[in-house]
Amino acid sequence: IPDADRRVHDRVIRATLGKLGVWQRGRRVAAFLGMPGEVDLRPCFGTAWQRGVRVYVPHIVSRRDGRMVFVPLESGAAVRGNMFGIAEPLHGSRGRIPVRHLDTILVPLVGFDRQGHRLGMGAGFYDRVLRPRLDRTQPFRRPRLIGIAYSIQQVDRLEPASWDVALDLVVTERGILRFPP
Repeated sequence: IPDADRRVHDRVIRATLGKLGVWQRGRRVAAFLGMPGEVDLRPCFGTAWQRGVRVYVPHIVSRRDGRMVFVPLESGAAVRGNMFGIAEPLHGSRGRIPVRHLDTILVPLVGFDRQGHRLGMGAGFYDRVLRPRLDRTQPFRRPRLIGIAYSIQQVDRLEPASWDVALDLVVTERGILRFPP
């Protein structure tokens, strides 16, 4: 996607997230600090903080075990690239929040299909942190999982594995795709 088009698409995606009510006062929203080629959500954070939204971002605890937690991101917080080059707050895992206490998680995608299946970067960090949603003995619906992608990333069909956690919806520059629970 050419840079000029990407910037336009990013603005449309951020506006759609606002219309969805993601950035409402008192919410706990996990977002991501995008890598090159991913949607840039950072311009949303200032408005979110002003509204009293608590913003969290992924922090990799163990690369070997594939463990990730969500930690608070404060205005002006220093960040650094982790072992994958993804920006994380310098304070590490301090202030981590249990996943089920989040209202929404904005999930970066490599690909997605019309059934809500997602393809990530392949390391399984999101699948592991969201695994409790698959537990049939103690299921929970929160947080709402919103994939963030460009429409060009949609594919006809992805074959999910038993550990894959499906999305509730995907937001692209073309709008919102909702999926059955």
